Amino acid sequence: MESTPSSHSSVIRKSVVLAALFSFFVGGIAGGVAGYAAAVFSQSSALNFLPAVLRAPRKPLLPAPLGTPEDQQGFQQSLRGLNEDEATTAVVKRASPAVVSIIVTKDLSKINQGSPFFSPFDDFFFQFPGFQIPRPQAPQGKQEIGGGTGFLVSADGMILTNRHVVDDEDAEYTVLLNDGKKYEARVLARDPVLDLAIVKIDAAGLPTLPLGDSDALQIGESVIAIGNALGEFRNTVTKGVVSGIGRTITASGAGGSEIIEGAIQTDAAINPGNSGGPLLNLQGQVVGVNTAVSNEGQLIGFAQPINEATRVIDSVKKFGKIVRPYVGVRYIMINEQIKQANQLAVDYGALITRGEARADLAVMPGSPADKAGLQENDIILELNGQKIDQDHSLARLIAQRSPGDEVTLKVLSKGQEKEVKVKLEEYKESQ
Repeated sequence: MESTPSSHSSVIRKSVVLAALFSFFVGGIAGGVAGYAAAVFSQSSALNFLPAVLRAPRKPLLPAPLGTPEDQQGFQQSLRGLNEDEATTAVVKRASPAVVSIIVTKDLSKINQGSPFFSPFDDFFFQFPGFQIPRPQAPQGKQEIGGGTGFLVSADGMILTNRHVVDDEDAEYTVLLNDGKKYEARVLARDPVLDLAIVKIDAAGLPTLPLGDSDALQIGESVIAIGNALGEFRNTVTKGVVSGIGRTITASGAGGSEIIEGAIQTDAAINPGNSGGPLLNLQGQVVGVNTAVSNEGQLIGFAQPINEATRVIDSVKKFGKIVRPYVGVRYIMINEQIKQANQLAVDYGALITRGEARADLAVMPGSPADKAGLQENDIILELNGQKIDQDHSLARLIAQRSPGDEVTLKVLSKGQEKEVKVKLEEYKESQ
């Protein structure tokens, strides 16, 4: 799998100035945490600022969608003549039945026996100044340990969410619909590249959300986030604008960290438990999957573009799994600082390099890259004529292809440029 080493290498570490952004995965917040937080909030006046009166829309709203093109067209027509507040209300009413809560349950008596119990209260989100949280005793038996959000993408119960929401293979998952019905859920696929997963429940005739075009998003465009805030407040709605597009961030949580490329930045409030929920435009279309929030600023949230998720959905529908191509190299993206620190000839491209661990080889043995003769310290400059830079990483360009595709790489090797043809292969979980 194409990935940037989390630590890079020691020769490069000093040359990279990392942003102070510490993003964390906003799903997987323990059910017990949500209950505790809800109790704290309910005793204060923090929830008393909501407006007492909401202006009713002038036009009647459509019922929950079935996801058909005709239904979408009819909804678009119903939005004509509405102002922004009325359109927002219409979109929320239409979309909410297709947004679900995902409950994570696990037998805690089997977790890390003999080691200290990790409390979900350790999450910085609940570390308010002057607020001391008692350290709980290690619980026993099956308990709700987390919660997230998802949304229906097929009428027969296929749900898109974040991978980190359902990453625990030993846990049990339950889906709670907006009407209160509960279903046992199974994970059909976890994406090895993107923080996405497909969950399935056995049901029929369910409402779905139409998928929009995230490439058409404009900075300043209004968007709506819906999710299971704090694992307690189902279908919480927040609204904001697109604050940025094409962001590259490092998202961190209890399960580790990973780099998210091409992320949509929004100031629509995204809270713990919102992970996997939809980011909607004012046409009621999903344009992103809410994923992370910044710890160092206010109202700085991130969503993965829906165009990337569309491939995942189509793959599972067609093959029953997520099919991903791979090259088989470990690399870091070159910038001006890395160029100067290592006296490189270029300030762009993907430098093939090994990780700090002995097992983190630069080129995976037997991989397409290995078969094509790529070596450590080679720099991949282009893929099919597309320059590889901060806006077009190697991993993202590869993810847009399919196994079996042949790509042409322009490679700088030992001071000489050359073209190398690589036939992409399917990524396997064992890899």
